[in-house]
Amino acid sequence: MRFFNTAGPVNPKDHYCLPPLKRFDLDSVLLLIQQKKYFVLHAPRQTGKTSALIALMKYLNAQGEYRCVYINVEAGQAAREDVTAAMQAIRGELTIRARMILNDHFVDEIWDEAFQHSGPFGVFGEVLARWSAREPKPLVLLIDEIDALVGDTLLAVLRQLRAGYVWRPEGFPQSVILCGVRDVRDYRIHSLQSQSIITGGSAFNVRAESLRLGDFLQTEVEALLQQHTEATGQRFTPDAVAQIWTLTQGQPWLVNALGYETCFRHRSGRDRTQAVNIAAVEAAKEALILRRETHLDQLADKLQEPRVQRVIEPVLMGTGQPESLLVDDLDYVRDLGLIRYDGSLRIANPIYREVVPRQLVYSTEATIAQETVWYVSTETGRLDMVKLLTSFQAFFRQHSEHWVERFQYKEAGPQLLLQAFLQRIVNSGGRIEREYGLGRMRTDLLVIWPYDSGEQRVVIELKVLHYDLEQTVTAGIEQTWAYIDHSGADEGHLVIFDRTPGKAWEDKLFQRQETFHGHTIRVWGM
Repeated sequence: MRFFNTAGPVNPKDHYCLPPLKRFDLDSVLLLIQQKKYFVLHAPRQTGKTSALIALMKYLNAQGEYRCVYINVEAGQAAREDVTAAMQAIRGELTIRARMILNDHFVDEIWDEAFQHSGPFGVFGEVLARWSAREPKPLVLLIDEIDALVGDTLLAVLRQLRAGYVWRPEGFPQSVILCGVRDVRDYRIHSLQSQSIITGGSAFNVRAESLRLGDFLQTEVEALLQQHTEATGQRFTPDAVAQIWTLTQGQPWLVNALGYETCFRHRSGRDRTQAVNIAAVEAAKEALILRRETHLDQLADKLQEPRVQRVIEPVLMGTGQPESLLVDDLDYVRDLGLIRYDGSLRIANPIYREVVPRQLVYSTEATIAQETVWYVSTETGRLDMVKLLTSFQAFFRQHSEHWVERFQYKEAGPQLLLQAFLQRIVNSGGRIEREYGLGRMRTDLLVIWPYDSGEQRVVIELKVLHYDLEQTVTAGIEQTWAYIDHSGADEGHLVIFDRTPGKAWEDKLFQRQETFHGHTIRVWGM
């Protein structure tokens, strides 16, 4: 039985998958190898890099023109800057893979002698040189998780590859592919030995090209889901397929995770006579977020890094423009897969867009003393949003300085605090959809609350007061109405946070109603 894979490389016998060699331009890769180039393949975590490398290795060995070996050097990370210990870890990996893939014991036979001769800073290069010269068939080396190595260990590997480059292919690998999250050119490597920062581009200046493995296309998402239908007879409804694409934007792990959650993890989804519908997809998304799956948790952990905060915080606030951010920071956060730039800078997909603020306020949401039942009408089952926002207004006045100070992302604190407050209430039956991005000057929230007679949809737009209150209200009302119209909501609220230092709360707090294109929009000052 095949299934959707969410851990490790794909195996077509076990997993639904796209052909790994079609994830990149194979002809271009083969040309680079033929031209004896050393190059980089990079992409965010869990996008299929390892699967692609292993498939390439099998292809090259089947063609018979090269000897190709794949190694994963992540074990060397535990040695940190102890180059001797790291080289022992790399030795173990290279020895095992050479024996397993090529039935070749030569690496293990010569390593000790090479170490005695060249030491920890030269043994890797000497072994590769002697191994390459041993047979006329050129050697191709695929090194995965290269960016797991740290400091002087990483420098030692890169510099030995660079030093041997001139002797390829008779005396060094014909081609080397370095694979990781980032392009090696962008590494900033701290050398403990020299007490300096060295760029990857300097340590490995023989890099010819950098290839990036992209997300799935929409047609590829559809093809992957169709494999399940063909194997089991269980179909995805058209709106479920569209929603999986919308939520993931083709991020490979997310696509597979939603597929597995809907078809294998949920008991109801195992009934192959029942089609997977959009409600099942939404439930699966929420389950992934609430379980804090490793993929999402690792991504959220990156939010603590200052260079990530410098990009994500203005995106959360909707302030600034891309040109105001450091290029290195933007490149780094993009390489992590957190953002995309398609005319405006925004979080890469709706699931990440929900994970980011929820992760930042996770402990806050858990400790806010609010109960859903306080705000649900006993007569209609609908949320009383006026009562809820009135309560938040009082809560914000009393607690905002204390709570916001606890946030790492203090500039986005008011927006995050309101989202934590709302999430605490809505968690028991509804959901919140979020729209935010650099330069939007607002955050749009859509609260969706099911009740017996239908589905309540409420727009809440968040803005920070800049300069003139009436201008902010006028612009905000028009934007709120536009989001109401776009989302099909039946209620709209505009929340304006006034962060003017020293201003009295009596001058900040207000409620009033405005009408725009026949819609009543309640405006809240905080």
